[in-house]
Amino acid sequence: MELSGKAREAISRGSIKIRVVRSGMYQQLTFLVKRVKEGNITYPELFTERQVDISELKKIANDIGLPVEAPNGHAFPTGTSAIDFSDLSESS
Repeated sequence: MELSGKAREAISRGSIKIRVVRSGMYQQLTFLVKRVKEGNITYPELFTERQVDISELKKIANDIGLPVEAPNGHAFPTGTSAIDFSDLSESS
């Protein structure tokens, strides 16, 4: 899978700051890159400990090109699943 520049930057740095809408206000949140193991595959995703609306998570996933998780939900970019990200190495 071809990564966007933002996704490459996030993976190489280990985190990325993203402007999101929370409770009707814009906020800058830091999303950490973590490795998720599901069955026999491991893939990177962006994670925040803050509650973010599912619709906003979906927007972020589509914009960055990586799966996104918050305590209240999980979103993949449109048309993708975990298997699409399993070939991303630690150094991508």
